Amino acid sequence: MSSREKNLLTLLLLGGFLMLNFFLFSQYQKKKVLFQTNLDTAKNQLQRAIAIQENSDQLAEEMNWLAENEPAPAASETVPSQLLQFANNQAINSNLTVKLEEILITDTSGTHYHRAQIKMNVTGQEKDLYDWLYAINEPTAFRTAIQIRLSPNTQDETLIDCSAVIAQWFSPENSEL
Repeated sequence: MSSREKNLLTLLLLGGFLMLNFFLFSQYQKKKVLFQTNLDTAKNQLQRAIAIQENSDQLAEEMNWLAENEPAPAASETVPSQLLQFANNQAINSNLTVKLEEILITDTSGTHYHRAQIKMNVTGQEKDLYDWLYAINEPTAFRTAIQIRLSPNTQDETLIDCSAVIAQWFSPENSEL
């Protein structure tokens, strides 16, 4: 073999070696990016799992409370009238004067719970009004005043006018789901 052939063969081998190295390096880069992506995903999943584990105690307490206080299923037609009757009785027991009672539209958009709402305007002494609001707001009954507006009475300065929207969440009966 002549020196020219040896040089050509050396050049071809060197070119092949460089091309093989370039190909292997590009494959190495692709694998490196893939492994880095998988590593980042695994780190994010681990951080989410740690956050869930840290919040699991609080979440477990809330789930236990909900299981203990789960409201009985009720019909959408009866809950608003029962809520109105309850709020009216509490207002009378608290020595308040009921000016307005109005049943609002029941919110049935929830998957597990629906919300019955009423609006009441009452007038009375400050202590009586707070007693009534205290009786209305009962977490174990899923009932609360979601909107309260207080203003002084125009005829008697010792009285307070209160406009309240009262809501109660309830489980709908199976036939409604």
